[in-house]
Amino acid sequence: MENSVTPTHCPYCALQCGMNLTPAAGGGVTVTERADFPVNRGALCAKGRTAPTLLSSALRLTEPLVRRDGVLVPASWEEALDRVAEGLTRTRTEHGPDACGVFGGGGLTNEKAYALGKFARVVLGTSQIDYNGRFCMSSAAAAGIRAFGLDRGLPFPMEDIPRTGCVILVGSNPAETMPPALRYFTELKENGGTLIVIDPRRTRTAEQADLHLAPRPGTDLALALGLLHLVVSQGRTDEAYIEERTSGWEETRAAAMAHWPEYVERITGVPVPQLREAVRMFCEPSDAMVLTARGPEQQAKGTDTVSAWINLCLATGRSGRPYSGYGCLTGQGNGQGGREHGQKADQLPGYRKLTDPAARRHVAGVWGVDPDSLPGPGRSAYELLDALGTDIRSLLLMGSNPVVSAPRAAHIQQRLESLDFLAVADVVLSETAALADVVLPVTQWAEETGTTTNLEGRVLLRRQAVTPPDGVRSDLYVLHQLAARAGVEKGFPVDPEEVFEELRRASAGGIADYSGITYQRLAEENGVFWPCPTQQHDDQSPVPVHPGSPRLFLDRFATDDGRARFTPVTYRPIAEEPDAEYPVLLTTGRVVAQYQSGAQTRRVDELNAAAPGPFVELHPRLAARLGAGEGDAIAVVSRRGRAVAPARITASIRPDTVFMPFHWPGEGRANTLTNPALDPTSRMPEFKACAVRLEAVRP
Repeated sequence: MENSVTPTHCPYCALQCGMNLTPAAGGGVTVTERADFPVNRGALCAKGRTAPTLLSSALRLTEPLVRRDGVLVPASWEEALDRVAEGLTRTRTEHGPDACGVFGGGGLTNEKAYALGKFARVVLGTSQIDYNGRFCMSSAAAAGIRAFGLDRGLPFPMEDIPRTGCVILVGSNPAETMPPALRYFTELKENGGTLIVIDPRRTRTAEQADLHLAPRPGTDLALALGLLHLVVSQGRTDEAYIEERTSGWEETRAAAMAHWPEYVERITGVPVPQLREAVRMFCEPSDAMVLTARGPEQQAKGTDTVSAWINLCLATGRSGRPYSGYGCLTGQGNGQGGREHGQKADQLPGYRKLTDPAARRHVAGVWGVDPDSLPGPGRSAYELLDALGTDIRSLLLMGSNPVVSAPRAAHIQQRLESLDFLAVADVVLSETAALADVVLPVTQWAEETGTTTNLEGRVLLRRQAVTPPDGVRSDLYVLHQLAARAGVEKGFPVDPEEVFEELRRASAGGIADYSGITYQRLAEENGVFWPCPTQQHDDQSPVPVHPGSPRLFLDRFATDDGRARFTPVTYRPIAEEPDAEYPVLLTTGRVVAQYQSGAQTRRVDELNAAAPGPFVELHPRLAARLGAGEGDAIAVVSRRGRAVAPARITASIRPDTVFMPFHWPGEGRANTLTNPALDPTSRMPEFKACAVRLEAVRP
């Protein structure tokens, strides 16, 4: 293994870029180009190029830790696992199964996500399981399901983007969040297409746009409704398509017509001529797409906001046609697969509903348990974290760092500290792991084999390239051992391919059907798009291999009647509008050199040199009112707390808005400030807009 080149995939974002790992002289591995993988075609960002740095034993956990006399100290695996089993068992005995919580991550492989959901429901018997992917694209997922009957980030491959006529990119900055994807938009323009970017900041992506609309944070819903109003009033709807392939148009049209352009301009700050130009650019070509990301989704009305953009696609006849339609640019590496197979509070493997009796019977049959023994839906991610220390007394956490990533983070840190027992399995000693009673050092991407599902719905095989350090075990080993200690000797294999074979059976017949996918196919075909069922034929006919489904909805949508459903929506303001005490809007996001909570990337010298710490981005006029200069310390204060970081003064942001990246802990922690107001459907917190005030920090 360590003497050959291993084709695999990057551990970071949802592109899951292909790369080769090659043994390096003197030890370790180096990343080399893998041009055969179609998503990135060899291109990698700095995070991908430096990913092997974290394989160093000096930067990661290599032995279990247990808390003695308030201090984490090294321990054996036997002692650590015994303590986790005892902590969870004690909680179940004293307070019942639902007093045990499980929190997963969008970076876990499909096998781990599947096993974690099964462990929660079969071994612990708890309904209290969710994962940090709830903070990623849950609003887009909810909107996709109610419109199309199916949620897959992109219903078409990335290669279709340069072949369309216009892309509206809403609240996404791929130049920094997934740099290899920017080439698709560059190629779009080279092919004569146009790019519209909607973002309160003039980002590196917005600088590439033919048209940049800079709405006030939290007003994307009004903007989409205003565009649909103009589409209707200008006679640009596709009436034949609406009649043949959709339902619910009359109510949706009426709702949109209440959002006339001048009203939308007052709400969003986007001038009416720009609205009209956006409609012209979107409607004139025969093909067009709308792609959303966290900007419109991480709002307390995120589901309705995405629905409004889907309505725009449906009204103009885009969805379900080649090189057209709506898609979501998923953020986390396995954010898609992570929720498809049981890690989410309300879902069973195959994207089945936990409340569906037939789904419960099917999955229970695969698991060999009584369907009635499976608990019902539990709390969503923020609600689960908020219940720690009260209703939930013990927590098993894998692959997440909510001390940095959760909204109202200081409060969530207090909830974690109030637990009777906390066990964390991670690669590094994250800020959350540092609070644990037991820390389990687990394998990472290059040290294990497993599958992930990228933003296109392409299931991929990550291959083990190196042997993990002696003191490190896989998450599957952890779950196997904990299940055995709870008296469940079978059903939790350590071999990932064996887990995947069971996942195939559990997903069979579900929305996210993986039953026709095997490790061999993934290796030979460079990934397979779901749904990919196993086709059954009579004994006289060969059994063909299902090709997978790179493009969805071309014949029908995944609804009962095959029609896409319009959803009438109406603008409503953000949960916390600015006022005299908190007069400025805060929005948050990422920078190119760091990833998510930064638990891993903040340990890489090259990345830290490029992005050493937090900052507050503000407009020169706002800085002048504060009397602040470039680099001066600025305190950003919300109703939930206070964060301090250096000023970065730029005219690329609206004067009524400040921006902070969310990768850092400590006094510059942006999520100390963010609002946990939840979308009523997706339960997504409102990360993208809250009211703050600014204070210059004098030396």
